[in-house]
Amino acid sequence: MTLPLPHTGRVPALTSRRATWLVAGLSMFQPLSTDLYLPTLPGIAASFDATAADVQWTLSAFIGAFGIWQLVVGPVSDRYGRRPAILLGALTFLAASLLCMAATSVSALVFGRILQAIGACTCLVGTRGMVRDLYAPVEGARLLAGAATLMSLAPLIGPLVGARLYEAFGWRSSFAALAMFALIILVTSAVTLRETQRSPTRALAVGPILATYRSVAASGAFRAYTMAASASYAGLFAFLSGSSFVLIRVLGLTATQFALSFSTMVAGYLIGTLICRRLINRGLQLTIQAGAVLQLGSGIALAAAALAELHVAPAIVVPMFFFGISHGLIQPAAQSGAVAPFKHAAGAAAALLGFLMMACAAAVGIWIGASYDGTVYPLTLTIAACSVVSAAVAFTLVHRHGDVSRHD
Repeated sequence: MTLPLPHTGRVPALTSRRATWLVAGLSMFQPLSTDLYLPTLPGIAASFDATAADVQWTLSAFIGAFGIWQLVVGPVSDRYGRRPAILLGALTFLAASLLCMAATSVSALVFGRILQAIGACTCLVGTRGMVRDLYAPVEGARLLAGAATLMSLAPLIGPLVGARLYEAFGWRSSFAALAMFALIILVTSAVTLRETQRSPTRALAVGPILATYRSVAASGAFRAYTMAASASYAGLFAFLSGSSFVLIRVLGLTATQFALSFSTMVAGYLIGTLICRRLINRGLQLTIQAGAVLQLGSGIALAAAALAELHVAPAIVVPMFFFGISHGLIQPAAQSGAVAPFKHAAGAAAALLGFLMMACAAAVGIWIGASYDGTVYPLTLTIAACSVVSAAVAFTLVHRHGDVSRHD
């Protein structure tokens, strides 16, 4: 599919394949920002003589800033276009990664992480808006699933690369790698990306922006799909924020062993996105419900193993593999469904979706850091609770309000 370049009459060759690769690359900023340095968290705590809760703020602040910034950049991308937003976001991420690399305290690192979040968020919102500009809901979900399959390479190899860099050069090398990746994406986007927003909004006044957000939030479909995405991501983020301390400090894994364990969950996510691309033809609602059933089973297995005092790494890693599959089924369908009713305000809809997802994730991350007690219980029981919410939403709100076929 191609679109005319606004104001010039030229036609960029943005085929589905190229769009998939572009979306995947731009979407990697967020997972790489978290997963690449996960194995270094205990090392960062030791370097700055900080507690686990202190270091958790480098994750929670990232997610919180990511969520809040979406409310700003969504309308901006609707007004000025996807391409400027994406290029500015990549440049900001590059500069922020260099600041993180040079940080001399946890506070300085948190500040750099906030700037990283702003850059990654700007790229992701522009990307989601671009997908809605180009594709109908089911097509968009299929493309997002394809991009997610490619994107999953980032969290699949990210912890392994981060662990090896950490063991060889220390924790700062992870941020040097992120800076190099940002430079590559910035140059590639500048050369290949064309504008896809053909009907930009005309104003950025607070009143119209708030009215747009109210209109988005009033949609039952938006609320249903956003809650489905948020519940699943909250469970995933609990694992992101707490797994390194539990698997390394509590269960005794090395940084490389942790990275391999983490990659097992990501491999599940990759499999889930591949299944999603086929299952999505049967509808967004059924795809999410299938993922929610699997997610509920995974959460129950985690809780059962913990309560049975089966405190070994496989008791966490194996259920999280299946949780990863379920997340790969739920997220592409939920993200596409949430923005489907808003073809001319896709940026704002994607922004509000992302804000709510990240707000839930940030709250869970803060809870995981505060509740860490040297056992597996806070992590496993929190993930189990998120899976229960995910299943409840899938079979109530998504079932009731999830038909977006008329918005094709």
